[in-house]
Amino acid sequence: MNYKFFTNSEKTWEAMFKSISGAQKSIYLEMYIFQGNIGKYNFSKILAEKSSEGLQVKLVLDSFGSLSLNNLEISEMKKSGVEILFTSYLIHRTHRKILIIDEKYAFMGGVNIHKKSQWWNDLSVRIRGKLVKNIVESFIKSYINAGGNDSVLIEKKRKNVLVEVNAWIIEHSPIKKIFNLKKIYKYHLGKTEKRIVLVTPYFMPRRWMQALFHNAVLRNIAVDILIPRETDHFIIDRVNYFYMYKMSELGVNFYMEKDMNHAKLMILDEDECMVGSQNLDFLSFDYNSEVGVFFKDQKVASVLIDITEKWKKDSVLFDHKKHKPQWFDYILSPFIKVFFRIF
Repeated sequence: MNYKFFTNSEKTWEAMFKSISGAQKSIYLEMYIFQGNIGKYNFSKILAEKSSEGLQVKLVLDSFGSLSLNNLEISEMKKSGVEILFTSYLIHRTHRKILIIDEKYAFMGGVNIHKKSQWWNDLSVRIRGKLVKNIVESFIKSYINAGGNDSVLIEKKRKNVLVEVNAWIIEHSPIKKIFNLKKIYKYHLGKTEKRIVLVTPYFMPRRWMQALFHNAVLRNIAVDILIPRETDHFIIDRVNYFYMYKMSELGVNFYMEKDMNHAKLMILDEDECMVGSQNLDFLSFDYNSEVGVFFKDQKVASVLIDITEKWKKDSVLFDHKKHKPQWFDYILSPFIKVFFRIF
């Protein structure tokens, strides 16, 4: 399998745009936030142009995340033959980020397509090889779920799919009662022997995940979590700090990054790792459809360790003695969880 990692939104968009421009047969895009025109990267225009050339172009977008997509852009893409489908549920979101070109290579990770995130650090991976067949199958499932009925595309889902022995796709869909993320985290965090490294922008772990972290610390395993000092949401910052304080007291190390980092990454014992769309919060684990790729590969883990070490250089170690929660944090953080459990 051939892979390449991109460490911010801008680099990912540039690679995606170039790949779309060179597409010969098909383009499949699944995205939580999609703003078609983000300056020099006019994705709506290039997708319309490729469709006009006769390529099969299909988009699966979340109706809430992509609410700001311009209606005129939607109309122009549809006129050119682009099939655009929106998933719409009350609280369940399609939080996945996938781009597949010619069914030969694919992008996955945490990168959305929206102007606000242009200068964010983030993480995505471009994959070539047999694993792409699995990613295509995963996209088709989302396509069908969103109402897609292209029989030619759907037929491909029924074909045998080859699986890489050192990498596999993790699909997570609470709307279908598929909770694979919890299984993955419980199993792999529970058997880790030396070190756990996690990167997330939003940190609101369930009690079972808090217990896994605490148990790892009690087994003398280093648990390092990289998290932005400030995210794009002030309220989320308060909640992040509340749970960082609680887990820091138990021995988990938090590295607060100077810049916004939207990456979602897990590295275990320097030989296993996972890159995906999931945050370490209850939304990803209990409500959102997510997707990631799990690697059992020391070379891949080594590359990702280098990336995290570079991010860590501009970070400050969280000190729970200096960041004690205020009275309203004890109300705000549990309230957010209770709210989503009810609604």
